[in-house]
Amino acid sequence: MKKIGFIGIGLMGLPMAKNLLKAKYELKAFNRTIKKAEPLKEFGAEISQSIKEVVSNNDIIITMLTDDTSVDQVMKDESFLDNIKPGSTVIDMSSVKPETAKFHGENLKSKNVNYLDAPVSGGTVGAEEATLAIMVGGEQKVFDDNIDVLKVMGNPTLVGPLTSGQVSKLANQIIVSLTIGAVAEAVTLCEKAGADPKKMIKALSGGWADSKILQTHGHRMIDKDFTPKGRTSVHLKDMNNILGCAKDSKVHLPISTLVKDMYNNLVKNGHGEDDHSSIYKEIERINKK
Repeated sequence: MKKIGFIGIGLMGLPMAKNLLKAKYELKAFNRTIKKAEPLKEFGAEISQSIKEVVSNNDIIITMLTDDTSVDQVMKDESFLDNIKPGSTVIDMSSVKPETAKFHGENLKSKNVNYLDAPVSGGTVGAEEATLAIMVGGEQKVFDDNIDVLKVMGNPTLVGPLTSGQVSKLANQIIVSLTIGAVAEAVTLCEKAGADPKKMIKALSGGWADSKILQTHGHRMIDKDFTPKGRTSVHLKDMNNILGCAKDSKVHLPISTLVKDMYNNLVKNGHGEDDHSSIYKEIERINKK
């Protein structure tokens, strides 16, 4: 089986790496805060102490990092570039700007290293249950050669050439963001107009308005449980990436712009570490004016 180096053991990376270990892949794990990778030891992972150590002699390097800056810090690091094995494959599962994916894909190709941009959707629940939607950009052969590894973590689809995965993730985040906002408004309306929001969700089940977001985030809003599964600060980063890509493509996205402003207000008001369903709090704040 292919040897894997996994960089980025956070809320998403931990369960994803765990599933690879359960599938009997040999895996080295690295995180800037080494302590976060320690729980993988009991599943058979080797905990690396450096980037050099985690990339050396591995067939696949998977990165699951917070943002473009974190990805750049890893992939521009000399210890990464000097020690990665020619002929190996880097699978970046972080959500970054398409231009970031393009730069690293082309840079690694010049060093005879394959690259797939493969961001995911499904949150920590999808990561734990290995049901993540995995949107992939890259060459067909590279995708085919690595599909078995990707399938351990979820449901991969090759969308198109390099950067296609990241563009698809932006499209995904538009739909997710706007739907979370719609659910927050629906819950708020029911609460203020005298209808039971829990029974509203039950009544809508199976109809056109039903969705995983309604069923999951709706109940989080009703219960006022904003324990982070997908952080607001990360969601704001995605919204900024969406609007940056739209600007580059000469497309105006008015609803996404509004939702971005709402997430920006949440972060400014100290809710950056809350779950992204906390957009409910912003609607609550607006209605207190």
